[in-house]
Order: sequence, then structure tokens, then C-alpha cells
Amino acid sequence: MEGMMMQQALLISDILKYAAEAHGDSEIISARTEGDIHRQTYIETAARTAQLAHALEGLGVKLGDRVATLAWNGYRHFELYYGISGIGAICHTLNPRLSAEQLIYIVNHAEDKVFFTDTTFVPVLEAVKDHLPKDMTYVVMTDRAHMPDNTLNALCYEELLEGQPDSIDWPQFDENTASGLCYTSGTTGHPKGALYSHRSTVLHALYAALVLGNGYKPGDKILPVVPQFHVNAWGLPYSAPLMGTSLVMPGAALDGPSLFKLMDDEKVLSAWGVPTVWLGLSNEIKAQGRKPENFAEVVIGGSAAPRSMIEGFEKQGVDVIHAWGMTEMSPLGTHGKMPPWVKNQNFEEQINKKSLQGRRVFGVDLKITDEDGNKLPHDGEAAGELFVRGNAVISSYYNNAEASKTAFDAEGWFGTGDVASIDAQGFLNIQDRAKDLVKSGGEWISSIDLENTAMAHAAVANCAVIAIAHPKWDERPVLVAVAAGDEKPSLEEMHTHMSEHFAKWQLPDDILWVDELPMTATGKVSKLNLRKQFADYQLPDLRS
Repeated sequence: MEGMMMQQALLISDILKYAAEAHGDSEIISARTEGDIHRQTYIETAARTAQLAHALEGLGVKLGDRVATLAWNGYRHFELYYGISGIGAICHTLNPRLSAEQLIYIVNHAEDKVFFTDTTFVPVLEAVKDHLPKDMTYVVMTDRAHMPDNTLNALCYEELLEGQPDSIDWPQFDENTASGLCYTSGTTGHPKGALYSHRSTVLHALYAALVLGNGYKPGDKILPVVPQFHVNAWGLPYSAPLMGTSLVMPGAALDGPSLFKLMDDEKVLSAWGVPTVWLGLSNEIKAQGRKPENFAEVVIGGSAAPRSMIEGFEKQGVDVIHAWGMTEMSPLGTHGKMPPWVKNQNFEEQINKKSLQGRRVFGVDLKITDEDGNKLPHDGEAAGELFVRGNAVISSYYNNAEASKTAFDAEGWFGTGDVASIDAQGFLNIQDRAKDLVKSGGEWISSIDLENTAMAHAAVANCAVIAIAHPKWDERPVLVAVAAGDEKPSLEEMHTHMSEHFAKWQLPDDILWVDELPMTATGKVSKLNLRKQFADYQLPDLRS
């Protein structure tokens, strides 16, 4: 017997509609590329988003079309989140830190129709436009007074909105309609797309509001330092309007002094981001001798936060909340909001718990397995590969059947590539991950792709890339190579050879020449032994 309840689709447009009606005075405060601070309420945002939706339809954007964004965190980017998906199109956020080769691949693979960009990235697009779809429409996200000269024949965002109706009857469609597209380059080969739906996005927003938003009041200010091009800023542009919290958007200035001033001026309560940015803020707090006014909470994800960082914030009276997830998970999987029994423990025991990745959110199931796929107990001792499933976890990769074949186990769970344990209280401890990946400043670098490119150099007979710990960037790649003859190219020469395929920050920090690489019994390079071999190695920029 079925229940006798109405069926109403879970649609992203309803989030903004609700925010305007229930929390209309809460704000989006943005540090703009134009150099000033911009403020608008959710009521004003809803009106401008309606104008954007009409403008998109005027550009011929239809249900299922992909619309690309290359932008910092700001109110216009927020409007695009809702205006694009609200009419049934797909908001495709792009990472400006990608190499030109990766950017070209992703845009063509997604078959984007319209491209919105901040003024900062106009030169980036001009450099690759000949390799992008010929019928692409470009829009620069500024007003006429700040519109840059360009070769894109670009439209002006504010002119696009002018004269458009400031209200709209948002179209209704199936809640499983695609809404957003994010590519992850955290694996070998080409980046892979995670295609989110309205249903998954709304549910994820509710989960995040339930756990990470517990304790926020309407009007409280949250600073997403995590970029909107990083898995939709961890879903915060969707969960914040549900909670009625104001968003403080930092734009392009993510250095410690800039973040401190913005947080201090706006009295930010909570800030979200990867460990790298918090190193800069921590240094500025030390320099100032105080924390920003009203700053009480930091949510850290993307990489494991160093224990020293957690201790530092906690001693300054800032509550640290560890979170873990993946692009394929929308991304939230676990959260580090501490239960009362942990808060009653001594400081060292609290830091021990806060250093873990927290406990699962509602809607996400976790399991760990051995090499044969057998489930392991959640006893804090057994460690195995971590698998996940849930309403906001991908069921396959976008237009990539080959990658999808190996991403899931026989029961349909998604394999994270992490090695973890889970204790009896549900706390997740990520112990290791697939070591062919290097995570630098919250960004993934594929070591195998680096190796394949290095191997194309005539002087390299064999090579491997390993991750070396770095206090600022978490990890940096180092190339360990065997020479094909007497010639041993310098690091600069290898960078020149590899730079066509990688962004500068993805290139190895050093090259170490060895006579031979350690091998496993199956004829593969043993990176485990390589890491042991270079356990005492120090990166060039850390040498005294």
C-alpha cells in the first residue's frame, strides 16, 4: 500500500524562491573583480536571477544545454548557479587552474554552448578559443564600464540582464533532470565528469544544512573560501539560502591579509576551505595578535588538516570541523561536528578526534573492504578500501563508459580509492590513498600522467612520480628517473618538455636521478619502496 501524499519535484529553483520569501534580508556580500564590495539581499538576488533566466532563454539555451562558468566566488556566479539550472540547463563550473590542454578537452567533451567568465580569465579564454566550439557565445561577468577589450566578441553580463523581467514562473520538470557538471582530474587519463541532478543537489543541500549548519542563525555570515568551481563550493551556495545565512564571497583575493580584513570587516562567523588557505590566515592572525572579530568556526576539507593547524585554531577559540568527500559525492561524505561526549574530554583527546575525518552525513553509507571485496568491521582497527553509496553519489561518469566500468563494485558502491578505518562510534580515519595521486593545495595531480609525459623525453628510460609532504601545499610531486644514456636533463629542461601538457603548479618540484627503480613481483614500479627510499628527502624550497 502506498501513502496518500502529494508528489512535488525537488528543484533547485525552489531553494532560491524559499530564501527570498523566508530569509529575504540575508545577503550575498562579494569582493568584486572591479575592486569594490558589492551587497545584495536574497530578494534582490531572486529578481536578478529571474532576469538572467530570461536572458539565457533569449540566447537559445534550452533544457539539457551545458553552460560553462570560469569565475571566482561572487554574486554573479551565484546567480548563474540558479539561473542556468532553473530553466533546466546544466551549470558547468570550470577550474581556472587547469592547463590549457585540460580546459580544451573538458569544454569540448561537455559540449558547452555558452561560456560565462570573470574579467580575470578573459586572456585565458582568448588563448584557447580557436580550440573551443566555434559557435560558442561568451559573456564577461561585469558591467559596461569595466568591460575589457577582447577578441571573444563577448557580451556584457549586466547588459544581458537589462530590460529583462525580474520575475519568472520557474519551469517544472522531473527532479532527476541534470543540473550541474563538475569534472575531476584526480585520476589518470582525461578528467571525468560528475553530472548532478536537481534531486541530488537539493538532498545534498539539506544534508549539509542539517549537519554543518547546525547552530547557524538566519543572518549569520559564512565565508566560502572553497571556490565555486570546486564541487559547487561544497554545496554551500545551495545550503546557505535554506538556512538563511548570508554569504561573504572573497573573489580572487585569498591571501591571509585579504581574508583577515574581509572577515573582520564583515564579522564572518564561519569560513570554509582547504588547509592551504588557512595557513595564510593563521599567519595573519599571529601577526595581528588576534583573530577576526566574530570568527568562531572553520570547516576544513579537500586535504587532511595538519594537527598543528587544528591545535592552533582551537587555542585561538575557533572550532575546527573536519569534513571529507569527493567530487563524485557532491561532495560531502563525513563531517566533524563533535558530539557532547567528545567535548567533555581533555584537549588532547578532542584534537585526536578532530584530526579524524568525522562521521558520515545522513544519506551517505560507508563500507570498507579487503582485497577480495569482503566487508570489514567498523572497529577502528581493520583498514581497507573505502566505498560509498548515497542519493548524492554518482551512478556513472558523464559520457565515459570506460571509466564507469571500474569505478563501482559488484554491489554498486563507488570506490573512493582511499584506504580507511571506521571506529565503533562511526569516526572515519583516512589512512592512505591511491599513491598515484598527489594532492597539492587541495588540487589533484595525476602522477601517471606526469610519468607518461616525462617518459616521452628521449633521455628518460623509466620514471615514477611520488608525493613528498609539504607544510603549505600538503604534498608536492617529485620525479624519480632512470637515464637512457649519459644525458640527464635538468629540472628546468624537464619542465620545458612537460609544460605543454600541464599547468605550472602541476609540474614536479624536483627530479632525482637513480640507477634503477624498485620493482614489484608483477613487474610494476614499487612506489611503496620508493617512498621508503626517499623518506628523508627534503624539497628544494624547504632546504635551509
